Amino acid sequence: MFDVSQQIKQILPFRLTGRVTRVVGLTASVSGFPAPLGAVCAIDRENGQPIEAEVVGFQDEETLLLPYEDLTGIRRGDRVSLIQSVPAVAVGEGILGRVLDGRGRCIDGKNQVMLSHRANLKAKPISPLSRPRIDAPLSTGIRCIDGLLTCGKGQRLGIFAGSGVGKSTLMGQMARQSSADINVVCLVGERGREVREFLDKDLGPEGLARSVVIVATSDEPALIRLRAAHLASAVAEYFRDTGKDVLLMMDSVTRYALAQREIGLAAGEPPATRGYPPSVFSLLPKLLERSGRTDSGSITGFYTVLVEADDANEPISDTVRGILDGHIMLSRKLAHESHWPAIDVLQSISRSMNDITSPEHQRSAAELKKLMAAYQQSEDLISIGAYQAGSNFEVDLAIKLRPLWNDYLRQGNTEDSNFEEAENGLQNLITRIQQLKPMKTDNAQRDSPPGQEIEAAGSTS
Repeated sequence: MFDVSQQIKQILPFRLTGRVTRVVGLTASVSGFPAPLGAVCAIDRENGQPIEAEVVGFQDEETLLLPYEDLTGIRRGDRVSLIQSVPAVAVGEGILGRVLDGRGRCIDGKNQVMLSHRANLKAKPISPLSRPRIDAPLSTGIRCIDGLLTCGKGQRLGIFAGSGVGKSTLMGQMARQSSADINVVCLVGERGREVREFLDKDLGPEGLARSVVIVATSDEPALIRLRAAHLASAVAEYFRDTGKDVLLMMDSVTRYALAQREIGLAAGEPPATRGYPPSVFSLLPKLLERSGRTDSGSITGFYTVLVEADDANEPISDTVRGILDGHIMLSRKLAHESHWPAIDVLQSISRSMNDITSPEHQRSAAELKKLMAAYQQSEDLISIGAYQAGSNFEVDLAIKLRPLWNDYLRQGNTEDSNFEEAENGLQNLITRIQQLKPMKTDNAQRDSPPGQEIEAAGSTS
């Protein structure tokens, strides 16, 4: 493991220095230390290794620091030295297949790698006029997404869900099966137990081999959790600039916002919407806009949002949904029915789908969604047996075809798929629908048992 303390001790005599005057809550106040906002510093303890910290604000003549670890052992008068004016991290091909912490250090127990390229943690997003149009689909390996919510290379989609409805499993499937060249997976604020489970079970050796995983668990300081999200974006930008198509998956943006709320309140910001300070809502677009296409490569972003109390209109969900290019809603009701992935198609949308799919694909998706909507509108009547067969042809057809579209939308954790298979499966499903539609004028056939019609449609397709 690289020893940061030795590096700090070598540079302390030559850097801008100040002295700790007081510690309040999570922050340390330093006098005589005009370091810029975002700079990385070292607090030199008399008994112990130096503690790294970051400048998060200013108050009167003092500079406010938030540490990367516990402040235990800090005394009044301890010296503070500047390490980096602009936060940067070493990246390169050597981190492929590795697991990093929020500070960019390998934590998988393997040998450390020497990396020559340094990336800015908080690089500016791509200029709007430097973004080529999204014109090609990205195969995610998830049949429901590829068929009905098609994602393009360079698009940014949000996965909105409460806890325990399959976000991590969905991300693992995409990491293993997507057509992207490189995966960058960022776990922000995850439970420590779930990290190893995600690596071994959801991601697996196949997915890890072409991935970079950045981990900052919930017990780590807020700055580390915040830094992990920026590190993941910096790593994705490095591979994009080398000409790769990168799939960036971040779980979750909500915990990123909670980390910034903790930092903002500690720095003295006033709380605003539901306790979130204004800085949260200014940082979210800066982070999310870093994904996208350039002339050299692309970053396709999937950002999970932990919906508070399953309320899709809470502040973070509402803000993120307005920034991204589409949203995928996971349904707790479908999860309770063991319908995996638990994607609520009618509540989800991909804003780039019409630009990257054929007119026939779009018509097929619209036809299926129309039937799903017809069933949903009458679902309460159907479930209690109050619906009268024959009162609405579209509802009759939806009742008969519901088992077929559920078979299409369901996909096992180990079941492989790609964009072509998803498109062909959707066309086959629409063919069966078209075969049943002429029976609209035949009352005898329309009132026949659903199973016979499905069997007849399946035998002719």
